Amino acid sequence: MPLDAVRFGIDIGGTFTDLVAIKDGRVIGVEKILTTPDDPAVAVAEGVRALLATIAPGEVTEIVHGTTLVPNALIERKGALTALLTTRGFRDSLEMRREHRYDLYDLFLKLPEPLVPRRHRWEVTERILADGTVDTEIDLAEVESLAALARDTGIEAIAISFLHSYRTAVHEQAAAEVVRRIAPSIPVSISSDVVPEIGEYVRTSTTVANAYVQPMVGRYLAAIERDLQTVEICAPMHVMLSSGGLADVDSARHHPIRMSESGPAAGVIAAAYIGRRAGHPDVLAFDMGGTTAKACLIEGGVPLIARQHEVARVDRFLKESGLPIRTSVVDLIEIGAGGGSIARVGEFGLPKVGPQSAASVPGPACYGRGGEEPTVTDADLLLGYLNADFFLGGSMRLDRGLAETAVDGMARNLQLSAVDTAAGIHRVVNENMAAAARMHAIERGRDLRRFTLVATGGAGPVHAWGVAKSLGVTQVIFPPSAGVASAIGMLVAPPVFDFSRSRPSLLAEVDWKEVVAELNEMRAKGMEHLARVGVATDELRVGVQADLRYHGQGEPMTVDLGSELRPDSAGDHVLSSFERKYLAVFGRLPEGMEAEVLTWRLRVEGPWQSVDAPASKGASQKSKGTRPIYSEERRGVVEADVIDRYALLPGEVVRGPAVVEERESTAVIGVGGVATVLPDLNLLVHLRD
Repeated sequence: MPLDAVRFGIDIGGTFTDLVAIKDGRVIGVEKILTTPDDPAVAVAEGVRALLATIAPGEVTEIVHGTTLVPNALIERKGALTALLTTRGFRDSLEMRREHRYDLYDLFLKLPEPLVPRRHRWEVTERILADGTVDTEIDLAEVESLAALARDTGIEAIAISFLHSYRTAVHEQAAAEVVRRIAPSIPVSISSDVVPEIGEYVRTSTTVANAYVQPMVGRYLAAIERDLQTVEICAPMHVMLSSGGLADVDSARHHPIRMSESGPAAGVIAAAYIGRRAGHPDVLAFDMGGTTAKACLIEGGVPLIARQHEVARVDRFLKESGLPIRTSVVDLIEIGAGGGSIARVGEFGLPKVGPQSAASVPGPACYGRGGEEPTVTDADLLLGYLNADFFLGGSMRLDRGLAETAVDGMARNLQLSAVDTAAGIHRVVNENMAAAARMHAIERGRDLRRFTLVATGGAGPVHAWGVAKSLGVTQVIFPPSAGVASAIGMLVAPPVFDFSRSRPSLLAEVDWKEVVAELNEMRAKGMEHLARVGVATDELRVGVQADLRYHGQGEPMTVDLGSELRPDSAGDHVLSSFERKYLAVFGRLPEGMEAEVLTWRLRVEGPWQSVDAPASKGASQKSKGTRPIYSEERRGVVEADVIDRYALLPGEVVRGPAVVEERESTAVIGVGGVATVLPDLNLLVHLRD
C-alpha cells in the first residue's frame, strides 16, 4: 500500500456511523454521524461527503467497510423469501435442531423459528453416505420441477444442503446448476461451498442463513458502490469479516454470513493492534458503543477465535437459544448495555439497564430528538463524565435538563436523588459487564487480573475505570480516537480467508497424501483470493489447524499445526500437538483411546497495516479547568481536572480524578489513578490497588 494512499474505514453501528480517513499511515479525518436505520447508506454517504471536504476523491485508494446489517436482518427477519432443497426425509432438520433445551425446566420453552417455513423446505431424491460414496443418484427432474416452482412463486433465494455433502459435493453442484439454468435470477447457496463441515443441522442452518441475507447484502453493497461513484470515488471496497480479516466485495456477496459479526470484530482487531503497539500483547478488549458492549480476550496480540456462534437468540445471553452459524468469528461476548440502553426500575425495585435501546432514533433524552426514557448516556451526563458543550467536539449539544427530567421519574420510584439514581445506573452497567467478562474468562481458563483492559467505543472509556476496578484489572489503555476505533480496526486489519474441509477419520487411518493435497488446494485458493486485494505471495502467512477429539467424545478441540504438513511426519506431529493441548486443558490424557480428526482448516492471511493517531498539537493549555464528577471511590461528587487530549505530549502524566476529553469520546480516570502518555499517544492508566 503506497504511503500517500488515502484509505477510508466505515463502521455502521446501532447508534452512530463512524468514518476515518488515513494518509501516510496517519489519521487525517474523522466523522461520527447518527446512523439512519431505515437506510444505513444515507449516513455513509453523508459521512463520506464530509470527509471529502478536505480530500480529493481521486486520492482515495481503498474503502474498508463493516456493518451490522447481517445480524440485524436475521434478528428482525427482514431477509429474502428463501427455499431449502434437502435430502428426502430431512426437511425437518431445521425444526428439530439438536434437541438441546437451553432451559431444562421451562415447560413453555421458545425456540427461534426456522428462517425457512416448512412449506418451502423441499425434498430431493438423492443420498450420499458418510464415506462419500453415492447410495442414490440425484433425481434432476425433481430439481427442475422445484426450481420452476421457486421461480413461479416468488422465491428470492435458494439454499441447498444435502446429507454428507461435505464429503462429496457432486449432488449439490448438479442441483445448483439446474436451479441456475431454470431460475437464473435466484441466488443459490450450497452447503459444500458455504460450510463444508460435518454436523447436519448446523451446516444447514448456516447455509440457509447465507441464502436468506444474500439478496439484501448484494443490493446494499451495490448501493454503497453507486453512492461512492456518485461522489467520484472509484476505489475498490473491502469488507470486514467476523474473523477479523478483510475480503473483497465479490467474496462478501457470495458468503455474506461471514459478515455476521463484522462491526464487533473490527473493535477487537483495533484493541489487538493498540495493545501490541503499547507493548501489552495480552489484553481484554472492551468495546462499548451506543447500543451494546462487547468483550474479547486477546493473547500474544491475537484475538481468540471461535468456530461457531449464534444469532437471533430468544434469550440473548443463553446458548442454544438462537440460530447457530458455523463460521470463523472472533470469540467475543456481548456483555451488557450501550450508551443508549434504557434504564428502568426492575421487578425487585432495583435499577435495571437494557436490553432495550433508544438507539439513534429517538436516541437518549439528552439528545433532544424525542427520547423520554432515561438511558446510560443521560446518567453519565448527570454524573459529570460528559461535557454537554463538547459532545462530538461540540457539533451536537447535549441537554442536561432533558436528562434530569428523564432520570427524575426513575428517581422518584427509587426514592433517591437524580444524581444517586444516575450513579446507580452507571454502577449496575459496570457490574453487569464485569460479571459477564469474568465468566467469559473463567470458561476459557484465563485470569483477567494479568490482562490489560483496552477501552474503545464512544462509551467504553467512560465506563472502563469502573469495569476494571470490579475485575481487579490494574492497567487500562485509553487509545486516541477511541470512539471510532472500530473504523480504525478495519484499516489495520489484514486480508484473510479461511477454509475448512471435514474428513472424519481415526488419526491412525488418515491418508496423509490426500490431506496434504487438499490443504495445498485450499492454500492455492487463498492465495488467489488475497491476490485480488493486492497481497503479494511473499507477504502471506498460512496457518493449518485441525479439529480433533478422542473417539467417542462429543466435542472436538481446534489444534494449531503450524504453516504446513508433510506427509512423512504429519501423523506424529498432529498427535503430539493434540495431546499437548488436551493435557493443558484437562490435565490428563485418557488411556486406551484413539484420537480422531473431524475437520481440517487453513487460514491465509496478509500483512497488518499501520495507523497512527493524529499528531498531538502540544498546546500549552492542556487544562480545560475543573468540573464536579461522581466518584465511586468517594461515593459522592469530587472536583476533577478536565484535560484537552489533543494537547497531551508523550511522557506527560495525568492524575485522577480527571476526565480527558476528545471529539469522539471521554476517558474517566478515578481517584488514585495515574495515567502516562505513551509515545504512540495511548493513555496507560495504573489503577491504585
